[in-house]
Amino acid sequence: MARLTLRTRTLWACTALLAACGEVATLPESAGFGPSPQLPPPQQTLLPTVDLARASGWPAGITPSAAPGLAVQRFADGLQHPRWLYVLPNGDVLVAETDAPVRERAGGLQALITRWFMRRAGSATPSAERITLLRDADGDGRPELRTVFLAGLHSPFGMALVDNDFYVADTDALLRFPYRDGQTHIDAPGERLAELPAGARNHHWTKNVLASRDGRTLYVSVGSNSNVGENGLEAETQRAAILAIDRASGRTRVFASGLRNPNGLAWEPHSGVLWTTVNERDLLGSDLVPDYLTSVRDGGFYGWPYSYYGQHVDSRVEPPRPDLVARAIVPDYALGAHTASLGLAFATGGPLLPDAYREGAFVGQHGSWNREPPSGYKVIFVPFRDGRPAGMPLDVLGGFRHGDVAYGRPVGVAIDARGALLVADDVGNSVWRVTAQGH
Repeated sequence: MARLTLRTRTLWACTALLAACGEVATLPESAGFGPSPQLPPPQQTLLPTVDLARASGWPAGITPSAAPGLAVQRFADGLQHPRWLYVLPNGDVLVAETDAPVRERAGGLQALITRWFMRRAGSATPSAERITLLRDADGDGRPELRTVFLAGLHSPFGMALVDNDFYVADTDALLRFPYRDGQTHIDAPGERLAELPAGARNHHWTKNVLASRDGRTLYVSVGSNSNVGENGLEAETQRAAILAIDRASGRTRVFASGLRNPNGLAWEPHSGVLWTTVNERDLLGSDLVPDYLTSVRDGGFYGWPYSYYGQHVDSRVEPPRPDLVARAIVPDYALGAHTASLGLAFATGGPLLPDAYREGAFVGQHGSWNREPPSGYKVIFVPFRDGRPAGMPLDVLGGFRHGDVAYGRPVGVAIDARGALLVADDVGNSVWRVTAQGH
């Protein structure tokens, strides 16, 4: 007991020290949004800025707060760390219940503090390793059927259906399973179509997958194995990238690189262009660096780790690469510093959401840890016009964080078969459904 008390006291002392040694934002949160965010000089401190909400789950009778004109209801609860969503053509909703894979347990005080922070934030829980199916056949927003669709996976995340093949992006491989319309459970063994970067460290473990319009190529997002390459660039092979995997052969190539931690992948419906949401780097101050939403070019390089937001050089990275910095593409739209923007779904223009949300992108912002005051912890909507962002974002769903407590944290977003917005909440262990009021 004495040892436990000493460890706890040490952790609290370290937390207090981090808070005392950090800095605070000098710009409003809104300055980090839009096509031309403000990028002040970097602010590096002896110890990092830390403001991490304690995960608690939702108190009875409390839900997220919807923007005016919108209503929210719980679509499903009692899930185990739901992170990502996928809607099948027949309307069934698939939920990846997942967490980080078991990693080699590093020793030392820093590793102890990191694990404590992850537990406080509601992560570092055993991964359920499954995908759950929710079927709402009558469309009343309450599933009549809930069943395990796939089990025995390895930190699954992204999902995609092409013809009669169902794909799952595990943390270390892209898997393929046979599927028939209306199937509620898959027990056939999966085929490993392609290996994905993983390993003992596997810093950004989530892998998303999106099929091309013609179904021939599968695009897989892979985050970096570090903040800014501090674990050696040899650990970053095929990471911080979107990979293009041939569906027939499994052959893999890097489609776009320099994307520190891409998560959301979606086709913009008017232009047919691939877009992604990217989590940018930490430890440059509360105002840097904005996460972003961007279109993705084949062969494009987006800066990581050598520069951010175009040609803004990160002096922490050695050796420098001015040749790559000169090629770095400026992202299309900033999503705020440290908001942890993960989920991405384009509006379909259906009748269940108001006109203001008919053209644009919904983004799930998981919430900051390296910003004071905190940012994110909400779902926003970025308006588009003619296939491009057009205006500042609109808040869609908030109320996830109260003081230093997080009732929930939004992650994946999806549009259901009837046009409502679904939001995965991995701390609240729920899926929320958002519609216009009165629907």
